[in-house]
Amino acid sequence: MTESTNSEWRSAPPGEAVTSPGDTGNTLVGSSEEAASPEHPTPPEQSGGRKKVIRLGDRLFQSVATGSGIFVVAIIASIGLFLLVRAIPALQANEANFLLSGQWRTGDPEDMAFGIVDLAWITVASSLVALIIAMPVAGGIALFLTQYAPRVLAKPFAYVVDLLAAVPSVIYGLWGALVLAPVLKPVALWINGTLGWIPIFADGNVPANSGSNVFTAGIVLAVMILPIITGVAREVFSRTPSAQIEGALALGATKWEVVRTTVWPFGRSGFVGGAMLGLGRALGETVALTVILSYTFEGPHYSIFDAGATFASRIALGSAEFNNHLTVGAYIAAGLVLFISTFAVNALARWIESGSGKGKK
Repeated sequence: MTESTNSEWRSAPPGEAVTSPGDTGNTLVGSSEEAASPEHPTPPEQSGGRKKVIRLGDRLFQSVATGSGIFVVAIIASIGLFLLVRAIPALQANEANFLLSGQWRTGDPEDMAFGIVDLAWITVASSLVALIIAMPVAGGIALFLTQYAPRVLAKPFAYVVDLLAAVPSVIYGLWGALVLAPVLKPVALWINGTLGWIPIFADGNVPANSGSNVFTAGIVLAVMILPIITGVAREVFSRTPSAQIEGALALGATKWEVVRTTVWPFGRSGFVGGAMLGLGRALGETVALTVILSYTFEGPHYSIFDAGATFASRIALGSAEFNNHLTVGAYIAAGLVLFISTFAVNALARWIESGSGKGKK
């Protein structure tokens, strides 16, 4: 091959079949035949004005999903608006400070004085007692089921814990008042006698051994919210990346060290989020606390041995007075506070739970 022939071969225009001397019929790189070969298929040309085809099923599913989301938001907004509209006239006719008063006198629509301080104390105190008891127990159960229990035992045990959520509230109330309260009397007397110098454990507005107080109600609530916290924690702990667990074990970590350094940091925020969901459940409990907490006209002493009414039980007990729009408005105002509190707690739980699984320490 001469120099002039090589020069012509190199300068051949792109897209034109070029053959080298002595290789007649063989197509070189850059030829149009190779560009259209099956090994390098070219994508079909699409017209600029052609739109993406959306099937009817996709449109229907998108419409149903979007409508369902809007419907749920609309229901929540309408409930909040209803409570607000019905509560405003009663709040305007109220002769006491709604946020700072402990009175509850709604029998006469012309002379109403009601406040939520006492209701808030009984509600929050019983819910916090339940949360303090339920959180470590639920965390231990979740870690046992996901990290220690054999598979043949983990599933049946998890089903048993989940079944606690299926027990009706009135059954929990009867069990707490008739079975648990007598058993807890010696414990309550010991706590009151030993730690009574602490205000929270001092004498309440009912005897410590009565069994119808915040202490008993909190323990019953702890059992009721246990499946909620356990279920969320179990789900979060089970999603710990196996590579992290195997890596910790390969480095010689014990089972407890794996839990402390890998599983717990990964699922900590999810566990706290589950606890907040359980708190929201405890704040709105009605029947069980109505059965357990004895009704008393004396104000609380801000002790766990107080009795009284929560927001929900006050509304349930006062249903016989729902014969006037102002009287009903007083109870609706209490319900509005409970609605806002529960909504805020659940929103906080979702926000905390959204950070689970990131493994942040």
